[in-house]
Amino acid sequence: MSYFDRHLFICANARHDACKQSCNDNDEATTAIDFIRGNAKKMGLIGPGKLRITQTGCLGRCESGPLMVIYPEGRWYTYVDEEDLQDILDQDLVQGQAVERLLIDPPETENE
Repeated sequence: MSYFDRHLFICANARHDACKQSCNDNDEATTAIDFIRGNAKKMGLIGPGKLRITQTGCLGRCESGPLMVIYPEGRWYTYVDEEDLQDILDQDLVQGQAVERLLIDPPETENE
């Protein structure tokens, strides 16, 4: 058994380069991290045997950002506002159901 049942990684990379998009260009990720952590804590979702939320550097999918990924499912999400973030909390992190409208397709591999 893993120490945490699920792990949410939120990209907080900021390039500050007008030529290349990044997830935290306008503090979107910082705002998302504060919102998700605060609400997940209030909902009792965080802790050993539960959920871990980690702020990360670049996750390598800048063109789809801002984004996050939930493991062990490997579900990649984009988001725009607090309503999107709350839907991810309620539907995925509580109920275990993907929020279809916010999913980012997995990258294609050479074997496909």
